[in-house]
Amino acid sequence: MSEHATRDRRYDEALKKAQRKGAQLDDVARLLTAAHEAGDRRATYALATWYLHGHVFKKNLRRSITLLRQAANGHIPDALYDLAVCHEQGEGVPENTRKAFELYLRAALQGESQSFYEVGRCYYHGIGVARDRPLARIWFERAEQLGIEA
Repeated sequence: MSEHATRDRRYDEALKKAQRKGAQLDDVARLLTAAHEAGDRRATYALATWYLHGHVFKKNLRRSITLLRQAANGHIPDALYDLAVCHEQGEGVPENTRKAFELYLRAALQGESQSFYEVGRCYYHGIGVARDRPLARIWFERAEQLGIEA
């Protein structure tokens, strides 16, 4: 079974618990951690965002980047997008617009909607890629079709 296909029931259980009123986030974190350790990259991504934004866990960019990379390698499109933002802004990693563009492109090709706009923005302004406004318009049009506004 590929890393992408690993699904652990504890991830689903964590989601249900998190949605309850008065959710015990320590229990949710425990379940997500167990699912992550079992190879469920959806759980890896959830934990990465908690470290990235300082939600439940103390903000820890180094840990977040490590988890984002694992989730991205597990074909989690949102992880690719968040990792792209980190590379573009130099948050937790050295600023690298070329890498950011590549990650936005990978995320878009895997269906992450916001990334269609970001790829267009990169082409439009020449961020990490040669400026190509006609190509940017194509990406912007697709983003608009997906309901993504500038």
